Amino acid sequence: MTRIDAKFAALKAENRKAFVAYVMAGDPDYATSLDIVKGLPAAGVDIIELGLPFTDPMADGPTIQLAGQRALDGGQTLQKTLELARAFRAEDDSTPIVMMGYFNPIHSRGVERFLTEAKEAGIDGLIVVDLPPEEDTELCLPAQAAGLDFIRLATPTTDDRRLPRVLQNTGGFVYYVSITGITGAAAAEAADVAPEIARIKAKTDLPVIVGFGIRSPENARAMAAVADGAVVGSAIVKLVEEKKPVAEILAYVKTLADGAHSA
Repeated sequence: MTRIDAKFAALKAENRKAFVAYVMAGDPDYATSLDIVKGLPAAGVDIIELGLPFTDPMADGPTIQLAGQRALDGGQTLQKTLELARAFRAEDDSTPIVMMGYFNPIHSRGVERFLTEAKEAGIDGLIVVDLPPEEDTELCLPAQAAGLDFIRLATPTTDDRRLPRVLQNTGGFVYYVSITGITGAAAAEAADVAPEIARIKAKTDLPVIVGFGIRSPENARAMAAVADGAVVGSAIVKLVEEKKPVAEILAYVKTLADGAHSA
């Protein structure tokens, strides 16, 4: 059983929904981002999404684009992102880490080398948004063979003909993108999301987590109520951009986690 599977099993036993938090590795600098990541479990985060900075993040809105650029300007690399995960893992062996990013840095490093190093660093899953199911042989299948979950995105435009292909070879959980567009854009509405979650859950036993467009504890609670949990990214990253103290960022994260957990 992977850390992700174990986390969802524990949440199910407690009759609780999951809260997932996204942060960009290396934003605003390595040390501060490590402090934030280390503080997330105590703030109620069940699964950490660790952003891998990239120059051309096609799925991300301005907030996360700028976070990636700040990280890159500060010298953050794939190597340093793996080191950050390793440093977190030295103190926490149970909270799952999902690395979220794009294929180019992984391809440049070499898939086999990357997977070996990611597994050793304590990464549990991958979300690589620019690799569709048609490219499963590039990374998805090798990742699964290495013991990492490959987590796929489903969207409002993933129709019934496309959905089985998206769910094939998906592991850990399904990430439902609640809006059409980029991260940090329009606010999502639970009433619109609920039937889509039901449609996906009819086709898979995997948990379904909702992300994109969630900004408040109330929104996190509403989304978690119709799914298996909620993801917040841009709203957290925005506080990093505003140079808020780590303690203030983590306090805000706790309000979001409490919202999701109250569903």
